[in-house]
Amino acid sequence: MSEPTTDMPTKFDPTAVEKGRYQTWLDQDLFKPSGDKQAKPYSIVLPPPNVTGKLHLGHAWDTTLQDIIIRQKRMQGFDTLWLPGMDHAGIATQAKVEAKLREQGISRYDLGREKFIQQVWDWKDEYASIIKQQWAKLGLSLDYSRERFTMDKGLSDAVKKVFVTLYKKGLIYRGEYIINWDPQARTALSDIEVIHKDDQGAFYHVKYPFADKNFTFNGQHYIEIATTRPETMMGDTAVAVNPSDDRYKELVGQKVILPLANREIPIIADAYVDPEFGTGMVKITPAHDPNDFKVGNRHDLERINTMNEDATMNARAGKYEGLDRFAARKAMVKDLQDQDLMIKIDPIVHSVGHSERTGVQVEARLSTQWFVKMKPLAEQALKNQQTDGKVDFVPERFEETFNQWMENVHDWVISRQLWWGHQIPAWYNKKTGETYVDVEPPKDIENWEQDPDVLDTWFSSALWPFSTMGWPDEDAADFKRYFPTDTLVTGYDIIFFWVSRMMFQSLEFTGKRPFKHVLLHGLIRDEQGRKMSKSLGNGIDPMDVIQKYGADALRWFLSNGSTAGQDVRFSYTKMDAAWNFINKIWNASRYVIMNLGEMTQPSLPAKSEWTLADKWILSRLNATVKQVTTTFDKFDFGEAGRALYNFIWNDFCDWYIEMSKEILTGDDAHAKQNTQNVLAYVLDQTLRLLHPIMPFVTEKIWLSMPHVGKSLVVADYPVDHPEFDDAAAESDMASLIELITAVRSIRAEANAKMSSAVDLLIKTDSQRLQTVFKTNEDYIQRFAHPKTLSIGADVTAPKLSMTQVISDAEVYIPLAELVDLNDEVKKLEKERAKFESEVARATKKLGNERFVANAPEAVVNSEKEKLADNESKLAATKQRLADIQAQA
Repeated sequence: MSEPTTDMPTKFDPTAVEKGRYQTWLDQDLFKPSGDKQAKPYSIVLPPPNVTGKLHLGHAWDTTLQDIIIRQKRMQGFDTLWLPGMDHAGIATQAKVEAKLREQGISRYDLGREKFIQQVWDWKDEYASIIKQQWAKLGLSLDYSRERFTMDKGLSDAVKKVFVTLYKKGLIYRGEYIINWDPQARTALSDIEVIHKDDQGAFYHVKYPFADKNFTFNGQHYIEIATTRPETMMGDTAVAVNPSDDRYKELVGQKVILPLANREIPIIADAYVDPEFGTGMVKITPAHDPNDFKVGNRHDLERINTMNEDATMNARAGKYEGLDRFAARKAMVKDLQDQDLMIKIDPIVHSVGHSERTGVQVEARLSTQWFVKMKPLAEQALKNQQTDGKVDFVPERFEETFNQWMENVHDWVISRQLWWGHQIPAWYNKKTGETYVDVEPPKDIENWEQDPDVLDTWFSSALWPFSTMGWPDEDAADFKRYFPTDTLVTGYDIIFFWVSRMMFQSLEFTGKRPFKHVLLHGLIRDEQGRKMSKSLGNGIDPMDVIQKYGADALRWFLSNGSTAGQDVRFSYTKMDAAWNFINKIWNASRYVIMNLGEMTQPSLPAKSEWTLADKWILSRLNATVKQVTTTFDKFDFGEAGRALYNFIWNDFCDWYIEMSKEILTGDDAHAKQNTQNVLAYVLDQTLRLLHPIMPFVTEKIWLSMPHVGKSLVVADYPVDHPEFDDAAAESDMASLIELITAVRSIRAEANAKMSSAVDLLIKTDSQRLQTVFKTNEDYIQRFAHPKTLSIGADVTAPKLSMTQVISDAEVYIPLAELVDLNDEVKKLEKERAKFESEVARATKKLGNERFVANAPEAVVNSEKEKLADNESKLAATKQRLADIQAQA
């Protein structure tokens, strides 16, 4: 049942430990559900990574937490399913492929839709393969037999079903509206796909002359309009003032000439205008601004779109047709200046929207798009959060974030002018223009043309928890058994993008929440706290970290890095500490395994035969099992890690293993066998506790020691053993440890060797302590090395000794036992002379009135502090010297 112990070198080598292990797990089918119908199901769907590129540290963190949860639940006997998959990531993936084509000097239009989509599938296949290799490196226990992709047939059928159902319920509609437009990708964007950044800009103050040449205002034949976007002026259809603004009442109804266009536009009154902002007069451009669009609707203004899809100017822009928007701005500004229509230009820094995917500045553009009517769906989701079937947010504070967004949500623009994605299941009759929406195309397809747009990628990923389980077939085995899922693990930054959308779509189409818990983690930052980005060059490839430290060390760091909902800083110092901890586990395990003799299976000795150390370590083990299990259930992996670290490093390695050595090297064969069994049992249980976090190294060690079963992956997880709880043993051992630590502290303070024998005196009135110390004198002998040992209430402290006070006792060691008194006198006399010299120097310096008067106050104060410190050290040295000389 065991691998040869010679496979355990003296130093932990992650490459050797991990080699071939993941494939073995796959070959043994260990990651699939157990199929035990009596077991309680537990399911997680992997947040599908985009097939845009390789996984980053954020993915590693996200998936590690999921793997920890699913591995523990599997070991606890749940029928677990962790379903993997990937997202086609519409605009993001198309942007990557288009960028690649641009390097070759071609565009998607050169290829045509069909050939371009094949290029994207090739990209998807390449990066899906890379991502799966990375999953394997991380040790993720995914059920690949159920792997899904957001554009596979089953999920595509679900997308069509949802679209058609919402359309027929009146919750999806098509209309002309101002939307966010990415001119590079040439597609619409939702509000949350727009990132606002500060840009350098300007307020351009322009003259709009009155159409009536005889009309003046404030002595001028024009009004002053300030704009940050002169390139949109050719689309102006009005100037607006606030109806309550008395300054401009006489202007309402007048007309002005639109500069550069020589077109008359009216001055109107609308409450949208803020009288306090700028001049209190604004130009209205209904086709290029969402607020102007609403004003235009109220006043029946024409919508003049002056830009093409790629943000070049169109024919409605007159002489500027064909120019890029920013080139048009320069040309228009120059023309305004040449025609004496520019009053002034004020440079500003303002917040401007940029595409999350391509990085280009977003345009507000009039466009016909498909929308989801959000209000009824949002209300349903909010209402569900007041029921027992709510989604529990971890940390709880993020539920308020969700609620606020849902309460203020806008209709969701779901159409994208892309080629990669789910094409909208809507057709338009070539002759009548009639719209047909259904999961199947019209029978007389030759008379119809399908809408060329695709759906927002979040539309399909919003269905992920149930579409992956076989829905819309509600009789599908996985849907009936594993939905709703138990836990979603994701970043707090996509509550709006994904979490909320899964919640309202799941409630709408299944009547159930998509998951019981949503565990939200933060962002991975660099050591300085900065977000990792290409521009800063501070990104860390998780595969590079694994190459150097191993997957287990990375997983340990990620699971212990922070509290739920908080960001974490990546640090190579912390990675060094993680590797050192695993190396400690490795060497402790190696020692245990080398000392188990011919054991074939660990079996605890009868309780009556347990030593104090046995009782203590088993009680500490049980406390750790309870704490780790409880904190795992609360998703508090940092606390679980601290409990494991303290138990393994302090209790097991530093104390129990050290205490076992006396017995293992002794002559009592029965005592030796008992200790071997306790060592093996504790190591076995500890490896099981650690396995969800460190699967590779724990599996390697466990298979190298006596064990039953083929893998820790499916071994039983440790449970609470109330019979192990022993408060008295923990108290007694704590006293012994405190005593031994005190003796070590005295030796360290005196610079005395730890191994040298000394007289040890322990004064205590506690009967319990006297019994504990006398009964366990063998431990005191091993760790404190006493030449003589005195324990009792009547112990008298030697005149010249070093002392440590511990709980209910005082520990004394005669100074002569620790140091050579003659050498100590010589050393102290040298120190006395040094401190006397320092005191004299500082006293003389501070006695110099010129120094005190002219030196900076901080320098004078520093000298005073040095004097006080050296006077204190001199007094202590004289006292210690006097004590030794009096004793001599």
